Amino acid sequence: MVDVSKWPLFSLLSSEVRATVRQACVFGTSANEAIYVTQENDVYVFGLNCSGCLGTGDSVSTIVPKKLDFLEGKKIVSLSYGSGPHVLLASEDGQLFAWGHNGYSQLGNGTTNPGFSAVAITTNLQNKKVMEVACGSHHSLALTHDGEVFAWGYNNCGQVGSGSTANQPYPRKVCSSLQGKTAVSITCGQASSMALVDNGEIYGWGYNGNGQLGTGNNGNQLSPCRLTTLQGLCIQQIVSGYGHCLALTDEGLLYAWGANTYGQLGTGNKNNHLSPVQIMADKERVVEIAACHSTHTSAAKTSSGKVYMWGQCRGQLISRPRLTHLSSMDDVFACFATPPVTWRLVSMEHDDFMTISEALREEFDCPDTADLKFSVDGKYIYVHKAVLKIRCEHFRLMFRSQWTEDQQEVIEIVQFSYPVYRSFLQFLYTDTVDLPPEDAIGLLDLATSYCENHLKRLCQQIIKKGITVENAFTLLSAAIRYDAEDLEEFCFKFCVNHMTQVTQTTTFWEVDGAMLKEFISRASRCGAFKN
Repeated sequence: MVDVSKWPLFSLLSSEVRATVRQACVFGTSANEAIYVTQENDVYVFGLNCSGCLGTGDSVSTIVPKKLDFLEGKKIVSLSYGSGPHVLLASEDGQLFAWGHNGYSQLGNGTTNPGFSAVAITTNLQNKKVMEVACGSHHSLALTHDGEVFAWGYNNCGQVGSGSTANQPYPRKVCSSLQGKTAVSITCGQASSMALVDNGEIYGWGYNGNGQLGTGNNGNQLSPCRLTTLQGLCIQQIVSGYGHCLALTDEGLLYAWGANTYGQLGTGNKNNHLSPVQIMADKERVVEIAACHSTHTSAAKTSSGKVYMWGQCRGQLISRPRLTHLSSMDDVFACFATPPVTWRLVSMEHDDFMTISEALREEFDCPDTADLKFSVDGKYIYVHKAVLKIRCEHFRLMFRSQWTEDQQEVIEIVQFSYPVYRSFLQFLYTDTVDLPPEDAIGLLDLATSYCENHLKRLCQQIIKKGITVENAFTLLSAAIRYDAEDLEEFCFKFCVNHMTQVTQTTTFWEVDGAMLKEFISRASRCGAFKN
């Protein structure tokens, strides 16, 4: 459950008022404006009110929340904000409302007059139900129930997708290569626009100076252009930052492209990328991603609930995804983004629903629901036979050939240590491994014995990341013993490259004599002892 008090602006409200908040959006150049919806579906605003972005009928700031009566009885399904700021809101019945800054007709009402009060935007949208809205700095997008995309507002770089750079005062259907396509999601950078269609393809248009359209060049696009470099992948979510984009596939793979001055692509450097590059490949499956056009911050959540962040975080540059202690990507933007805005309309409702992966993770080593336990080093590990049979061929064969219902429901394990065997069983529930490289050697042995190839690869990754001068030769010996050829080559090269330090460690001289002799012979053939 998201805690609204993590956004500094909401600290102005009493705890009693905060307890009534069901949905919230914090926006503005300094995160000084907010909209929130109560449990009774009443909509309130408070804050600085730049350009009349609170929709109260004036531009007077207020720290006392004011109710927006024009939304009485309306349920919000989508909300977005620009840099002016201007605000777009879609209601459950498909109506579109807009207010705030309007210097470039980004409200879509045909004028450039400030929108101190909300107006319903209907031009070219008659008989259309708006399902989603997205704002760039000074332009706007709307997605309708039938998969059409409409755009309007500032168009200096083609972000409206009309084929020209003339500003667009009313909503205009985006056609060109989107004609006949069914869009399912939209997102905006500062001056760029992206649409995801139902077959998993991505189309982009507008400013491309940092490669944020992912087309392989940095030329602006006045009309939608398909992102061909991700052809063959089915994208299920796309988000835009100030000048970068993230895309998530249906297989949990994460790609990034565009501006990277703050490390927001997560590639480990500050180089822009004109085409998508995969990141977090060494992490578990990614299930959700986050970015916001007013920040240079990126976030991702994995299948086990881990939250990573990178980019500009509290003024610091983080160039690789960093694991946080947070439970929500919304918290990343509340606690670390500059400014601390919301990247979406945030829900404060507690969600009791758990995915299958979350439920399995909760039930691992739980004696209340387990029907089997392993005894390792005098300690019990509680599991479920059905899960083991589904997830592991070793157990499937064992239970089929040896197990009967009247057998004792305790299995004693003597060939592996408790940390190793518990980690193995936990892997069957979570697809993740959390062990130091020294213990990962034992797990590699187990994975080899049980023919668990995916687990074997994970162990090799852990060992590669954790290799040091002190443990290098021990890890090399293990790689040879467990027939892990790729890992063996990696450890061998590490030992050769750090020969002086490795040969001075006690572990180097404690290994089997034949193995030591073979290593020295092999290293000599590589010229490691020339000096």
